[in-house]
Amino acid sequence: MTARIDVWQRRCQWGLSGVYGLAGILHLVLPKPFLGITPAWVPEPEAVIFLTGLCEIAGAVGLLVPRLRKAAGIGLALYAICVFPANIKHAIDSLGAATVSPWQWSYHLIRLPLQPYLVWLALFAGNIVVWPFRRGEK
Repeated sequence: MTARIDVWQRRCQWGLSGVYGLAGILHLVLPKPFLGITPAWVPEPEAVIFLTGLCEIAGAVGLLVPRLRKAAGIGLALYAICVFPANIKHAIDSLGAATVSPWQWSYHLIRLPLQPYLVWLALFAGNIVVWPFRRGEK
């Protein structure tokens, strides 16, 4: 079972690294869509979007560096928790719009409940938790 867990952790490390790396780059080069979903109470939204992009890139790199992996996993889990208000605002704004496509409905109906899973994935990829799996005795 341990070898199988290790394989899945490696896949999660590379997968999350790719997703967060791409998202981080998009935050830096195309900040406008992210500014649109930033809640009004967030101070200095341009700076926050820039910093979140840097955090995503740092987390993406950190997942691939064994010495940094745990810190990156914790950081990305906290990041997923911190950006959840923006995800909720995005859903409310989109679903309250006059022209809502089935794609928008399905995206938000799937995306919001998956946020806890993204937190878990970051912790799993960071080798912080293995729940619900068990590591065998070596």
